Amino acid sequence: MADDKNKNNRKWNVNLNNENPDKRRTTAYYLLMALSVLMFLNYFVLPSYMNRSVEEVTYSTFLNQVSTGDVSEVKLEETQITFVATDDAGDKQVYITGLIDDPTLVTRLEEADVTFSKDIPTEASPILSILVSWVLPLLLFWGLGSLLGKQMAKRMGGGAGGALSFGKSNAKVYVKAGDSKTFKDVAGQDEAKEALSEVVDYLHQPKKYQDIGAKNPKGILLVGPPGTGKTLLARAVAGEADVPFFSISGSEFVEMFVGRGAAKVRDLFKEANEKAPCIVFIDEIDTIGKKRDNGSFGGGNDEREQTLNQLLAEMDGFEANKGIILLAATNRPESLDAALLRPGRFDRRVPVELPDLAGREAILKVHATNYKMDPSINYNTIARATSGASGAELANIINEGGLRAVREGRNAVTQSDLEESVETVIAGYQRKNAVISPKEKEIVSYHEIGHALVAAKQTESAPVHKITIIPRTSGALGYTMQIEEGEKSLMTKQELFNKIVTLAGGRAAEEIVFGSITTGASNDIEQMTRMARAMITRYGMSDTFDMMQIETQTNKYLGGDTSMNVSAGMAEQVDREVLDIIKQAHEKAIAILNENSEKLHELSHHLLVEETITGAEFMKILGE
Repeated sequence: MADDKNKNNRKWNVNLNNENPDKRRTTAYYLLMALSVLMFLNYFVLPSYMNRSVEEVTYSTFLNQVSTGDVSEVKLEETQITFVATDDAGDKQVYITGLIDDPTLVTRLEEADVTFSKDIPTEASPILSILVSWVLPLLLFWGLGSLLGKQMAKRMGGGAGGALSFGKSNAKVYVKAGDSKTFKDVAGQDEAKEALSEVVDYLHQPKKYQDIGAKNPKGILLVGPPGTGKTLLARAVAGEADVPFFSISGSEFVEMFVGRGAAKVRDLFKEANEKAPCIVFIDEIDTIGKKRDNGSFGGGNDEREQTLNQLLAEMDGFEANKGIILLAATNRPESLDAALLRPGRFDRRVPVELPDLAGREAILKVHATNYKMDPSINYNTIARATSGASGAELANIINEGGLRAVREGRNAVTQSDLEESVETVIAGYQRKNAVISPKEKEIVSYHEIGHALVAAKQTESAPVHKITIIPRTSGALGYTMQIEEGEKSLMTKQELFNKIVTLAGGRAAEEIVFGSITTGASNDIEQMTRMARAMITRYGMSDTFDMMQIETQTNKYLGGDTSMNVSAGMAEQVDREVLDIIKQAHEKAIAILNENSEKLHELSHHLLVEETITGAEFMKILGE
């Protein structure tokens, strides 16, 4: 059995590397035969003069050349005259000119002693014409295609071996260029850059690591939410190290035919070995690196698993001191196979998280260097307004600001452009032509002031930055923006409860003023329920359940999906706890608004007239 396996392996290696001399000779034979047929047709079927370059001249030029004795041969055809004459360099050249009714032409040719002839029109057979013009070329190409197809089928004999011979990795290769990325182009990821700077140092000075016996990590896994700059970091490492950079997406390994993905993996590492030292970057590695099943169905031998097995084998096959560094990125690390994450393969995991306040400000400044910005822009204000934004979203905010500046006819991006672009990203564009009845506009005004007034009357709440009742393309008829004065990593139970109370303020204002409720609080209700449930199931903020974890977050970086593994009775008890929190928040919001009913009416009427007011304007009226 072992010998048979070795024979199969040797046969696959031959197919992959094209080292079979018989097959090379067979391919060369067919190519030579095709070339011979084309030369035969060109020489015998086409007229000899067609093999020369032909130049078109006027009829008067033709007559001049006849009179000077330069013309040696003339052929009178049905629609043109083709003649051979001596050019200025003394070489024979084929010319054509239009056919003109000239009775003296024959006399001129005889006097100049020129050999001439005339085509005799013949009735060509339509069947013969079709055979020569269409059938013969089609048969020729069909025959060549059949021969090549048979040769391909022979090479594919034995299953996947032949198919594997076409497994090119198609990886994009980036070399040192004027636009190469460095760590200066990456902002807001200081911890990740520090972890990766060691890789750069190893590629620059491998000897000092080898002298002490230290080996560089074979693989580094970049983990984080989408848009945080994982690909940019990988390219920056290659730019800092000044080595070739191979980039390929995990989805490019997934093929319809079994074995093609594994062949692409082999080809990728073969190219990397040839260009070592280098960096290989696989984006979205979870596409091919998912956990393998137990093989109970289909034997566990599908294309995805073969590709993963080949990747594991290739990572074991190269030495860390050769200078090949494998970088990979994913936002689903929990789905990766354990064999892929063990030491010796992906030795190091580098988190690339959402930037903090200082990181967001730095990212905004980096992207702003490519735009003409007003010197008075306060990037800190924009950074505080974009809590939870990724680097890609911040880049989009800068670009939206630039587009708005152009629309408004300005030659530089201003603070208002960036603030409006933040709102555009959060709530969509303004619906300037939206038709809202005065009654609905009044309800929206009270709703938004209800949020702002409840937030302002509570301690440990973020200050109100802006209130507007201008509809947005996201469907929002208005919104209240609060901006934290600083970065917060932790939230107390009271702060979370205050947020829920603030969210309840809009519906509470509708109840107090109009005695009815509308659908405008649907998004508020969704957020209130999610926060209250998280307090009970994940944060341990319940006296009943204490610090018991009831809900598990299954996808940290992609939406934060959660799952509950509790009994039906406990789930019902959780629902009651969540309902109690929401009811308490609702009652508190109503109490705050009843205590400040005069300001509620005054601020709502002011917002109804102005449509948009700032946080400072709101606080000034509230303070009066």
